[in-house]
Parts: sequence; C-alpha cells; structure tokens
Amino acid sequence: MENLQLVFPEKSNRELKKIRKCFYSHMVDMFLEMVKSITISDTEIKKRFEFTNKEEILRIRAENQSIILMCGHYASYEWMNALQLFGIDYGGFGIYKKVKNPYFDKLARDIRGRYNGILIPTVEATRTITRNEANKILGVYGMVADQSPKIDRARFWMDFMNIKVPVFTGSEKLAKDLDMAVVYLNVEKIKRGYYRASFITITENPKEEPDFHITKTFFQLLEKQIRKAPEYYLWTHKRWKHRNEPLPRHSVIID
Repeated sequence: MENLQLVFPEKSNRELKKIRKCFYSHMVDMFLEMVKSITISDTEIKKRFEFTNKEEILRIRAENQSIILMCGHYASYEWMNALQLFGIDYGGFGIYKKVKNPYFDKLARDIRGRYNGILIPTVEATRTITRNEANKILGVYGMVADQSPKIDRARFWMDFMNIKVPVFTGSEKLAKDLDMAVVYLNVEKIKRGYYRASFITITENPKEEPDFHITKTFFQLLEKQIRKAPEYYLWTHKRWKHRNEPLPRHSVIID
C-alpha cells in the first residue's frame, strides 16, 4: 500500500485498495502458475501464453544477432521461457538471482529451465554471455531488469513512476559491448491463467545509441504498462526503498 500511495498520489484510498485487492489475487495466480509449470503440458502452455509477433525475433535471428530480452516484474515473467516451444532457433537463457536455500534453488531452476532453457546466476551472467558471443553461440537472454541495486552500488539514478530511484544499466552495457539487439517483452494478462506477449525492439544497433537510451526506453515501456493496468505489477517488491537516500558520490542522474 505504501508503494501504491507513492506512485499514485492522485488516486483515492478507495481506488488504491481496489488495485491492492486485484494485485493480491494476481500474485496468488502467479504462485499457482509457477507450481503448475512442473506438470503443465506443452500444448496447454502454448494456449495460455501466446506470442503475437514471433516473426520479430526470427527476423533478428536471421541477422545472426543475439538478443537481450528485457522485462519487468509485470504480469507473467515466469512463463516467458515458453518461447522455446514456438520454433525459435535460439539458445534460451534466463538470468536469475540464486536462491540461498539449495532445495528451492534447484526447484526454481527445474521450473524455469524446463523448456531447454539454461539459467545463469547473475554473478556469472557477463562472463557467460561474453564467452557465448565469442564462440558464436546465438542466444536470447531473458532479464528481469527493474531490480533495485544495493545502495553502495547505486551509481545510476533516474525517475521511475515519478520517483528517483537507482537503476541497473548492465543490460545496456552488455548490449553495447557485445553488439546485441535489445527487445522489450510486453506481457499482458488477458484473463486468469492466460497471457499475450509481444516483442518491442528497442535497438538493433546498440553502439549507435546515446548513453542510457536503452535503459530509459525500457523503464518508459514498463511504466506505460503499469499505468495502464497497475494490478499486474509486483507491488510487494521494494522497488522504491532507496528513494530518500542521499545520492552516493559519483552518482549519475539519467535525464
């Protein structure tokens, strides 16, 4: 509720409570969908998670270019690994934060890596992607990119939902360093248990983009989705926890 009050100061308490109620219903669905991922059939998940324009991914694939697929904590980011079921001739990789409990970490890897996808812990991401690119291994790298950096690593700051917060710029740096296309995964919840995803290409020429263009565009696209249907964002995520912190030395403000 604190997060909702922060980002929607214009909404009444009644409106915020309605969003909160819908969000909790959606969050329960997400947990159930994650568990169901263990047993759901390929046919069923293809009915429930539709990709509207996979030809955009195939077009970039034809150019022999890898893709950084950016998304936020919005709608269903757990089922985006179903992309491998739609005839996409790419290696599928998911960047994830390792869970401390070894049992639950293995469970998360089994669920998220079910469709021939490979999970890469965040601490190994740069090294692994760089090695794959050097070895001509093309891939789609799914990244949930709206995480909040720790304050001692918070170098880059920008407005997200009209509140200044620290942001990660690692996806942009990787794209520029390795000349990878960057695509936003726009996921919409159609009804309970059913989603529609579309690909929005941010750039195919990252080295030619101005600094921070990729990062800014990602957050703009995510914010547009949140404002349209806020109940599907992960409001329990402490995204704005550093909003009142003094900016560390050498901080960069992204306008």
